[in-house]
Amino acid sequence: MGLLFSFFSVCVLALIAFVGVKTVNLHFLFGVVIPYVAFIVFVVGLIYRVMKWGSSPVPFRIPTTGGQEKSFPWVKYSKLDNPFTTLGVIGRMALEVLLFRSLFRNTKTDYREGPKIAYGSTKWLWLGGLAFHYTFLVILLRHLRLFTEPVPYFVTLLESLDGFFQVAAPVLYLSDIIFLAAVSYLFLRRVILPQIRYISLAADYFPLFLILAIGLSGVLMRYFYKVDIVGVKQLTMGLVSLHPVIPQGIGVIFYIHLFLISILFVYFPLSKLMHMAGVFMSPTRNLANNNRFIRHVNPWNYPVHIHTYEEYEDDFRDKMKAAGIPVEKE
Repeated sequence: MGLLFSFFSVCVLALIAFVGVKTVNLHFLFGVVIPYVAFIVFVVGLIYRVMKWGSSPVPFRIPTTGGQEKSFPWVKYSKLDNPFTTLGVIGRMALEVLLFRSLFRNTKTDYREGPKIAYGSTKWLWLGGLAFHYTFLVILLRHLRLFTEPVPYFVTLLESLDGFFQVAAPVLYLSDIIFLAAVSYLFLRRVILPQIRYISLAADYFPLFLILAIGLSGVLMRYFYKVDIVGVKQLTMGLVSLHPVIPQGIGVIFYIHLFLISILFVYFPLSKLMHMAGVFMSPTRNLANNNRFIRHVNPWNYPVHIHTYEEYEDDFRDKMKAAGIPVEKE
C-alpha cells in the first residue's frame, strides 16, 4: 500500500506541474513562487530541527561503542570505535560522515538448516549508499553552473572529470548513470527483500520515488528533450539575484523538474532525510566515552528537599511504637 501510494503521489505531482504549465500557463507560479516558498521552508525547517535537537538535554554520556574502552595502560583500546578524546570523536565522525563506516561494518543474519544462524556481509548496501550520496553531491555541485556567473573553476573541473568518458554529444556524465543505478538498487532492495519490505512505509518509498523522478526528469531534459539552457540560466540567475524573470520557450519538462525539486526541499526537514544534519547532533556519535575517568554531573539537577529517615521517624514515632516497629530514638 505504501509503495503504490508513494508512486502515484509522485506521478500526481509531476502531472500537476505539467498541467499547470502546459495548460493553465502558470509559469510564474511554478518558476518563481513555488521555488522561493520551498527554499524558505527548507531553511526555516532545517534551522528549527537543528535547534530543537540542540536544546534537548543529554545528561549522560551515551556514545555507541564498537570496541575496547580505555582502561588500564596495558590494555589497547579502540581510538575510533570507542573514542576517549575529542580528537578521536572527530576522527570517528569524519569516517562516519564521509565513508559511512558503521554501514561498512554492518552484517546481516540468515537462518540456515540445522537450525543455524549465519552472519554475512552487507557491503552492497554500503556501496549503494555511498555511490548515491556522492553522485548526488557531484550533481548538486555541477548545478552551481546555473546559479553563478562567472562559473567557479572547480565546477568546470568537476564537469570535465565527470564527463571524461565522452561517447556522444552532449557529454555523458558518469554521475548521472551511477546516481540512477544507486537509487534503483536502494529501491529494489527495499522491495525484493521480505524483511525490509515488511518494515517499509510510505515515508520510506516516497523520497526514493521523488529523487528517482528528479533524476529521470533531469536525464530526459539533458539527453532527450532539449530545453533552452540560456533561458534556464536566465531564470536561475534571476532567482538568485531576487529579480525573477520568466523566459519564453524553456520547456515544460524543466518546470516538472523544478517543481519536484521544490517538493523535495519542502519534504526534507519533515522527513528521515534530516539524518544529514542529525548525524552531527547525535549524542551516540558526538560524545567521548570517558565515564571511567571523568564524573559527569547532570547540569539540569536542582536542589530538592529530601525527607530523611530521621524526619520520617519524628513524624511517625508514636505510631511505629504502637505497631511494634523498632525505632532508633525512644
